[in-house]
Amino acid sequence: MRRPLVFLFFILTSSFAFGQQTFDAFCNDFVAGYTKLHLPQLELSYTNGLEHIGTAADVQKQLAFFKKVKTDLSAFKAGQLSEPENVDYQLISYETALNLERIKLEQDWLKNKPAVIPTGGIITIPNGKAWYAYLLKRWTSASATPDEIYQFGLSEVARVQKHIEAIRQQTGLNEDDFYKHLNDPSFFIIDPKLVQQAFENTKEVIYANMPKLFSNTNIAPLKIVKGENRQLAQTPGYYDNNAFYYNLFDKPYNKRQVDWLFMHEGVPGHHYQAGTEAQTKTSAVQQLFYYMGFAEGWAAYTEELGKQLGVYKMPYDELGKWEWDIVRSVRVPLDVALNYYGWTDEQALAFWRKNIRGQDDIAMREIARMRRWPAQVVTYKYGALQILHWKEELQQKQGAQFNIRDFHSRVLDHGSLPLFMVKENVFKKS
Repeated sequence: MRRPLVFLFFILTSSFAFGQQTFDAFCNDFVAGYTKLHLPQLELSYTNGLEHIGTAADVQKQLAFFKKVKTDLSAFKAGQLSEPENVDYQLISYETALNLERIKLEQDWLKNKPAVIPTGGIITIPNGKAWYAYLLKRWTSASATPDEIYQFGLSEVARVQKHIEAIRQQTGLNEDDFYKHLNDPSFFIIDPKLVQQAFENTKEVIYANMPKLFSNTNIAPLKIVKGENRQLAQTPGYYDNNAFYYNLFDKPYNKRQVDWLFMHEGVPGHHYQAGTEAQTKTSAVQQLFYYMGFAEGWAAYTEELGKQLGVYKMPYDELGKWEWDIVRSVRVPLDVALNYYGWTDEQALAFWRKNIRGQDDIAMREIARMRRWPAQVVTYKYGALQILHWKEELQQKQGAQFNIRDFHSRVLDHGSLPLFMVKENVFKKS
């Protein structure tokens, strides 16, 4: 998981008279006012987010600010703006609408705030379902509703199960023997040095094949490091500041994690995206925001490229990707069910066991995570499938003219954007 770099939700601290002016001046004033504000980043924990809501006076200032922005923005017409200006126009419109939605929720919260914030899940707080619907939009950087996300999740569960079954059939094992075999000692590495070497080997293979799929291969060096932060031990690994950290603590390491995890956190996932973004010229407006639905979606999408990048040499190597992907897929409908439909832990566990075999040991951990961090787990699958669908659609439109390197450039070469804007770039005529 990439550590969030989302810059959101600011309190106004100075006057803001945009008035009649050029769009460039409007953007400059918007950025100047926005950067002086001090609301926290988007929180993983809903309780932390609620604790950091400002006073009624603070929220009222924010309301006045964004209403003013919305009014002044209406003086400009998107069709009359240049392409770079139109990016800023869309971003300001998008962020203003989301912040106005947030402010309405916060005003209601401040009027009905309980003495102690309920920790049983966001559905247990006043207006919890509306809060969840908002957070779903904020985390995914899309406008999908909880009901739509739930159905999407069910379809992904079915899709991933088919991939797992196809691999099982390749092995020739019946279902019971197949799942029993997955715990065979041959799949696990005991020596930490060999775990490090396994990741280094995967890195070498992927780097050698990157030119097949990507035009830009000039990115910053990537370090591979054994993680030491036990607070992040529940994740297989994470990326931070040109380093991919894999978590290896008290148990032997599962070989089936190596390929997909390196691609997700390293190259061509988070590290490659971060390196590409660092080389991308973006406006001051765009630099205010970071969209996790796009970032995590891209990283999850890259796991689909394993065979083209020279890894997933054996069926069990590819199975590792699908083993974690079925967890990601099941979490999507479960996140909605727990945080919007009001499912109990028992209902959630039954759903988990119905759809995932052999991973009961992490079920309650994941259920508790979804209650603490509503909507966050949806980002991976939702963003990844948007990118996959765009690729399929562009392939159909372009036929023999389709170029995978060009497609990846269309997705990445404009920096961090909400998914609807990334899609516009993908389908924009060259």
